Amino acid sequence: MLGGMPSDDPALQAALNMAAPQPAVATGPKRAHIPAWLGASPLGRTSMTQEFDGQLAALELACAKATFPLDSEKPRNYLSKMSFPVPSWYGQTAPNTSDSLEYYLRLAPDTLFFIFYYMEGTRAQLLAAKALKKLSWRFHTKYLTWFQRHEEPKQITDDYEQGTYVYFDFEKWSQRKKESFTFEYKFLEDKEFD
Repeated sequence: MLGGMPSDDPALQAALNMAAPQPAVATGPKRAHIPAWLGASPLGRTSMTQEFDGQLAALELACAKATFPLDSEKPRNYLSKMSFPVPSWYGQTAPNTSDSLEYYLRLAPDTLFFIFYYMEGTRAQLLAAKALKKLSWRFHTKYLTWFQRHEEPKQITDDYEQGTYVYFDFEKWSQRKKESFTFEYKFLEDKEFD
């Protein structure tokens, strides 16, 4: 019935039946039939060959077994199945002096900066900060970088000192000189670490 009037046209009935929602349950390869009167196949319906049926089935099976990108990105932790003896001349334990301020004072400033910026929240960062302070570096809390006097300040007041400083540029990983720099004491990290 269309617009309140019954319709006996079989093509119209077929089109209306195709437009009705069908349950989407895929149980295997299905063939679609498009009537010639819809203009999709001007020469009429062509039959699928046996070879094409096999290719279509193989393609559908391959797509069903396809991996997702996340499947190949799963972490695979290496666990050695073979045990082997470690030579006695190779250190079996970490040296117990590596966790002391004296050890850190022997390291190069670049190493101390690396430890300070890349090992946040660890005891190593604390020891690196202590060592840098012993080497006359001062941490500026506003710029979050380390400064060291290049020469005696030209002007010293109760609130700041002004002069030439060397600072560590952590973005370019180098030491640079800053002339006429005003180091305000309110930005000086002056905590004494235990």
